[in-house]
Formats: sequence, C-alpha cells, structure tokens
Amino acid sequence: MKKTAVIICPGRGTYNKGELGYLGRHHADQSDLISQFDELRTARNQETIRDLDSAARFSGVKHTRGDNASPLIFASSYFDAQAISNEYDVLAATGNSMGWYIALAVAGALASLAAFEVVNTMGTLMQDSMIGGQTLYPFVDDNWIAEPGKKESLLEMVADIATRQDHDLAVSIHLGGMLVVAGNELGLRAFESAVPPLGGRYPMRLPNHAAFHTALQCPIAKQGQSLLSEVNFSPPDIPLVDGRGAVWHPRSCRASDLWGYTLGHQVVETYDFTTAVQVAAKTFAPDVFITTGPGTTLGGAVAQSLIAMKWDGISSKDDFQKRQEKDPILVSIGRDDQRSLVTRG
Repeated sequence: MKKTAVIICPGRGTYNKGELGYLGRHHADQSDLISQFDELRTARNQETIRDLDSAARFSGVKHTRGDNASPLIFASSYFDAQAISNEYDVLAATGNSMGWYIALAVAGALASLAAFEVVNTMGTLMQDSMIGGQTLYPFVDDNWIAEPGKKESLLEMVADIATRQDHDLAVSIHLGGMLVVAGNELGLRAFESAVPPLGGRYPMRLPNHAAFHTALQCPIAKQGQSLLSEVNFSPPDIPLVDGRGAVWHPRSCRASDLWGYTLGHQVVETYDFTTAVQVAAKTFAPDVFITTGPGTTLGGAVAQSLIAMKWDGISSKDDFQKRQEKDPILVSIGRDDQRSLVTRG
C-alpha cells in the first residue's frame, strides 16, 4: 500500500554554498529541460542556470541575487519533486513564499516552462527594484515551543513601528516558530534595535531579499501582471494550499483566479506558511511531509508548524526528533541521508 504525502517547496535563501552543483549532482537526467530554461535566460541576456550551478566557487553576491537564485531554486526543487518515488501517493502541494510558484508547477497548474518564466520574471523584477528588505526573528524556545506572549508582543511591536512617520514595516511571512518581518530601512532598523539579540544570530537580516509579501511590492505586482498576462494557468491536477491556507481543488477553481492570486495577493500580502502547513495536515492527513531541495532549512519551520498544532501528539522538538528516529513524518530531499528514502533509485 502506498504511503500518502504532501509536497512542500522552499523559497528564497535555500541555494547556498553547500548547494552549488545541485543540478549537476542530482538532475543530470534533466539536461534537455534545463536547456529550455536556459534558452529563456539567454534570450534575456542572463547567465544560464547551468553555468551558475557549475561555477567553480559559490559567490554570495552572484548566486543569492533574486534573478539568479530564483531560477536555481525553482529548477532544483521542481526536479526533486519529479524524482519522488511512485511508491508515494501525493495528495497535495504547498510551498513557502517563492515556493508557491514551484508548487504550481508540481501540481500541474503551470507547465514547467511557464512556471520557470513566472519565477524568472518575478525574481528579476524583485532584484532590479530591490524595494525594502526582510529580517528574521524567532518566538519559540530551544525546544520549539512558543514562549507565552512573545509572538503577540512582536506583532504589537511591528504594528507600532508601522505607525511612525516614514517607517514601513509589516509581517512578511509566518514561518513556523519565526516571524519574517519586512519593510523599508527605517522600519527594519527600528525593529532590529527594539528586539533583544538572540544567540548571536537574531535578528537576522536576509541578504538580497526585498520586502516580499508587503504593500511595498505593489509596483512589482503590477509589472508582473503586465509581463505575465499571457501565461497559461490551469486548474491543478492535485490540490494546492496557498499562503492564506486556502485550498485550490482540481475541479473547483478557475485558472483566472489562480493567476490573480499568484500575481496579486500573494505578492503584496502576508504569506502565512504556518497556516498552509497546518491546513495541509488537517485536510489531507498525509503519512509524510516531503520537503524538496535545495537546502534543508525549511524542515525546521515545517516541524514547528506541526508542533504548534500538536500534530499526531508531537508537542516539542524532543517529541519530533524521537518520532523522526522511529517513523519519520518529515523527509527532506535536500538532505543526503534522507534523499533516497523518497526518491527513485
């Protein structure tokens, strides 16, 4: 009997030094489609993803740019999803932030080349304009349990800073046990100076990230809608869970609505990844959640989202780790020690 699964696709910040060469190592069999992706890049005078992936060394300046990182992440994640063993019955797909675009392709709502065009276009627009930025801050303890009142306090702080003159600040992403806050430089600095430093890591400003999922991206949304007006969306083959927790079912959604959400609300409003994971869990109750690569950082946010709802009796990091040792509910294809658990040999 097949195991059931929900696929979860990552967003920006997941193709880093350790992922250099990911396409070459894991997806050499996708050479023809990579060439098609690169034809689109070449037509726009952009470096090919094949050359970026096969570079002699990783360059933070080059590889984390939105116009380069986005297509690299898309190709890596999409091909990972295609490599999942047919021993799994995939019930639904979702993603974090840019991962929504990838989920559209995984679910069949966008053809692979059309999805690549969407990702490449939006990543390039974001990079060219670079409106605002993002910073990351946790509200859970070391055992991934929410500290009483901390999230509420952070939300109040964000709302207060946003009322100040010339300060733009909003919650960009609800990311498991963390908040991704976005805004202009004044807003971000005010937040970063107001929260206590944690572990020498937080608040963590995210390099080459704009103020995604906020009203500051309205100009980008308008440009994207204009440039991508002819892209063909279709109802998905499997359900999709979006950044509001809404479920798009194959036979009960309109392609025009999917286009409108993807290039409208999704770009300029808060992306609630936590709710997306929790809705996927409650609605589809999969045996396993599969996060695609590149990278492995999304696993923590998925686990924290499940812990917050005490999914299957798991209420802490300790519980989660014990469950993973016995009967994993989360498998990350980006991890070398887990990849073979869910992909075709």
